[in-house]
Amino acid sequence: MGKDVIEVVAAVIEKDGEYLLTQRSKTAVLPLLWEFPGGRVESGESKPGALVREVGERIGLTVLVGEPIGENTHEYDSYDVHITLFACELPEHCEPLPIGVQQVRWVRSNELSNYEFPPADKASMSRLLNLFC
Repeated sequence: MGKDVIEVVAAVIEKDGEYLLTQRSKTAVLPLLWEFPGGRVESGESKPGALVREVGERIGLTVLVGEPIGENTHEYDSYDVHITLFACELPEHCEPLPIGVQQVRWVRSNELSNYEFPPADKASMSRLLNLFC
C-alpha cells in the first residue's frame, strides 16, 4: 500500500518587494520552521477555500486568492506532501497578526535563504523563486 498524500496550500503574498512568512508554533509538526502562510486541505474543501480558511486561522485576515503559481510533491518517510502555491493578496491597509503561528515577518527575497523552511516548502520555493539553488 502507498503512502498517504497530504494536500497543502500556501499563499505567496508579496508587498513592496517583501514576502510574508509565518513561523510554525512550538507545538506544530516541524516546530518553529518558517513558511508561506497556509495549511492542509480538508476533505471536501477546494484548494482556494482551504487557503482562505488556513490563512485566516494563522494571521487573522481573509486572503484574496489568485492563480496557482507552482506545485510540488515532497516525499517524507511516512507520507507525501503535495503543496500548491497561490499568488495572493491581503486586504488593503491590513496587517497580519500571529494568531495561529509563532511569528509573522515580511522578508525580502534575498533574505529568504536566512530562514529555515520545511523540506516541502523549500523545494517549492526553490522551483518558484530560484532561491535555494
